[in-house]
Amino acid sequence: MLDYLALASVAAVLREGTFDKAAAVLGVTPSAVSQRVKGLEERLGVALLTRGSPCLATPIGARLCAHLERVRLLETDMAGELEGLPGQGGEKPVLRVAVNSDSLATWFPLAAAQFTATSGALLDLVLDDEAHTAERLRTGEVMAAVSADPAPVAGCKIHPLGALDYAAVASPSFHAEHFSQGAASRNLRSAPMLRFDRRDELQFRWMREACGETCLPPTHWAPSTHGMLELTLAGLGWSMAPISMAEP
Repeated sequence: MLDYLALASVAAVLREGTFDKAAAVLGVTPSAVSQRVKGLEERLGVALLTRGSPCLATPIGARLCAHLERVRLLETDMAGELEGLPGQGGEKPVLRVAVNSDSLATWFPLAAAQFTATSGALLDLVLDDEAHTAERLRTGEVMAAVSADPAPVAGCKIHPLGALDYAAVASPSFHAEHFSQGAASRNLRSAPMLRFDRRDELQFRWMREACGETCLPPTHWAPSTHGMLELTLAGLGWSMAPISMAEP
């Protein structure tokens, strides 16, 4: 059987980043946290943490912490049905979720508010591209993910969420300067564009659909959904934006 008290200390160190901060959250001394973590590692025969600033989880450490949060969520569900079930000392379960920036800027906040209101859980959001969030689920780093990857993940359920529609957008002045004759491939080669990061492929997908080919124009990098839209409005370049945000 796992020592859940010790495992809770491991999870606290990962959430807070250091043993001192974890100790403050748990209401014990840093020495006590260190002893719990070290004792669990010795009993299991594996390292659960990589010590540093911040402390990071080893692969098995991440899986065990995800397991702990699943147990806490199950106990929270059961507590609503069994009044005699002991509580968790006021500590709420934490659900680690991988979500992409555009979802976080549009529909996700309302869904998150509804979920936390009914579950009592806290959310620990991990930001990643929608094409890669499922991989974090496969490795056990997160317990849920908003993903564009249709491949099922072992032990998980898939719930269709619908589609997030996008449009290629530009400021009126930028459009007049670069696309007054339309968005032909020759215009796209010279017109600066905005991308979220190196894994953001939406612009190239749009180019293929609109022009039948892709190119690599001058690029501004802007790892923020709201920031990218503001930069687009300021005339730095064209970008892909969720229609719900781009509409007047």
